[in-house]
Amino acid sequence: MKNIVARITVEILGSPKEHIEQTMVETIKKLHEEKNIKILKKDVYECQQMENKLWSTFADIEFETPELRRLQDVCYDYMPSTIEILEPAGMEIDCNEFADLLNDILTKLHKHNMVLQKLKTENIFLVKELEKHKQ
Repeated sequence: MKNIVARITVEILGSPKEHIEQTMVETIKKLHEEKNIKILKKDVYECQQMENKLWSTFADIEFETPELRRLQDVCYDYMPSTIEILEPAGMEIDCNEFADLLNDILTKLHKHNMVLQKLKTENIFLVKELEKHKQ
């Protein structure tokens, strides 16, 4: 398979401004250090204060990787708001490799679902306890 060229948009929101700016710098540095990832281009946009008083910045990062698995890892590890595969056009993928990727996605979704269910159960319990103490 040819190398994959992709563009992601990474957004960071929070406070204070200096923390958001530094987090973006660290995020891009970490991506530069990733195995089998070559940064081709990056555009980091100025940190702006939002109406809710939080600060926001984002970066468009174009990179190259020889492995579809690494592309998936970038999505998991950096949680970009968007991803665009620029090359190769008409990419072919082995059915077993695609099934492995989907199974990884399902595993992560099941783990997140378990965490959400646990939080939901704990929340119900806490609400009931709070109701008991209101009386």
